[in-house]
Amino acid sequence: MSYTDYHFQHVRLTILRLLAEVPTYSANDSVLNQAVNAMGLSCTRDQLRTNLTWLQEQRLVSLILPTPSLIVAELTEAGADVAAGRSIVSGVQRPSPGA
Repeated sequence: MSYTDYHFQHVRLTILRLLAEVPTYSANDSVLNQAVNAMGLSCTRDQLRTNLTWLQEQRLVSLILPTPSLIVAELTEAGADVAAGRSIVSGVQRPSPGA
């Protein structure tokens, strides 16, 4: 597995964990991009959107497009289970115990 594969597995987990912290379990891609980068993970907005689409394909998030240039991601129940470490999905980094 390449460094890029490991990196984006971690980005996907970070997205899920960030959404799990928001009271509405949702956030737009601009806010998520800033938050992911603030966590020390280099990620362009285009890369974030690609990962959001991947997470949607796995049914871990739902995506809403209120405008052509904005995506809103909402955590699903399955995504919450992955974020908490209760479920494992190949392609998403598993959280560390107690994290």
